[in-house]
Amino acid sequence: MFGWIPLVLYLFTRFPPQRALVTGFVIAWLFLPVAEFKIPGIPGYNKMTAISYGILLATVIYDSPRLQTFKFHWVDIPMAVWLVCPFITSNVNGLGPYDGLSMVQSQIATWGLPYYLGRIYLNNLSGLRQLAIAIFMGGLAYVPLCWLESRIYTSLMGIIYGVSTGRDAAQSFRYGGYRPQLFMEHGLMLGVWMMTACLMGVALWKTGIIKRLWNQPMGVWMAILILTFIICRSTGAYVLFLVGVLALFLAWQFRTSIILWVLVLGIFYYLYLGVSGTFPNKQIVATMSQIFNADRVASVQFRFDNEEILGAKARQQMIFGWGGFGRSRVFNERGEDISVTDSLWIIVFGINGVVGLISVFSSLLLPVLSFCIRFPARLWANPLFAPPAALAIGIAAYSLDCVLNAMVNPIFILASGGIAGLVAAKDKDLMKG
Repeated sequence: MFGWIPLVLYLFTRFPPQRALVTGFVIAWLFLPVAEFKIPGIPGYNKMTAISYGILLATVIYDSPRLQTFKFHWVDIPMAVWLVCPFITSNVNGLGPYDGLSMVQSQIATWGLPYYLGRIYLNNLSGLRQLAIAIFMGGLAYVPLCWLESRIYTSLMGIIYGVSTGRDAAQSFRYGGYRPQLFMEHGLMLGVWMMTACLMGVALWKTGIIKRLWNQPMGVWMAILILTFIICRSTGAYVLFLVGVLALFLAWQFRTSIILWVLVLGIFYYLYLGVSGTFPNKQIVATMSQIFNADRVASVQFRFDNEEILGAKARQQMIFGWGGFGRSRVFNERGEDISVTDSLWIIVFGINGVVGLISVFSSLLLPVLSFCIRFPARLWANPLFAPPAALAIGIAAYSLDCVLNAMVNPIFILASGGIAGLVAAKDKDLMKG
């Protein structure tokens, strides 16, 4: 974990800053362990903060003029609100300014810095193309490790680093085999990563950006990558990939971004139903019971049952939430915690209220919709615009996953900052980088 800092400094001496940033983010996210060290005065030093702090330090040392290129734009408003929201929440709940500032500091390290670095480094077509390629290459780098872990039935993170995320053994097995996890928090997070890598690969392949790789046709690498994605055994990621490919196909063939619009607006409609307490969970479970096996239906019902009681608690402090220290959770008469939080939306709703919920999802999705408006779908088949279009679809797919799971990934926050920067950039600056 601490060896990452000198490594990222080396990357900035070895490569141009933009490439060093992209390479650093992807390598760190793929191979650093899920671990945390408590350091007084700063948020816990973990995989997320190591990435942000390391690259920010390298930028200060080797590329400090870049820090002054940021110019606030209206598309940045949701992220600004999301970063200050914890301070307001803490004070509204009587937890005091110190707690509020501590939470803001953690929010900046986890969300603000990746977004800011994306805004100043990836605010052009070249930067977003490099990020799309890096995600695809990162997926290929994981191919042999996924197959190895699926064969040895053991976490490589435990073997190499000696740490465990505490994943329930029952969650490691799906569809008659072992679900790999590698160096991520959960196998579901790995599934979303490999889904995104496949999506980037489709865009790079079909628009001719990459035709051959290591003397092999791109089709061969895509077949290997998709087959590996399948053995990740993540049903939700399969669905997200199909939706993403459909969005690209309709944009290329019919010059429409309708799928992306429906996806984004559908996410906000889902959040509205959850916040208002009108989500039709019983009807959905009844429908699923006719299609999926009993274990899958029971898992969904368990999630919905917990979100129902957590949502009822959150609505008691709807605007800014309950704040930290487990105040948003549900306890029985004996003081025992009887709630389980699986999704990002219910966690944010409980802790930071409607303001936090709207701002965090808008910080991811407003740049996506703004991209659709400024760069319409008729441009997405162009090799210049295909990578940012694929990234925008990937961000929307990840946001949909956050409705179901709570696995923060800085690569998507970085991409959101980059897309926001592209939207805010002047026409003459689009090709810089």
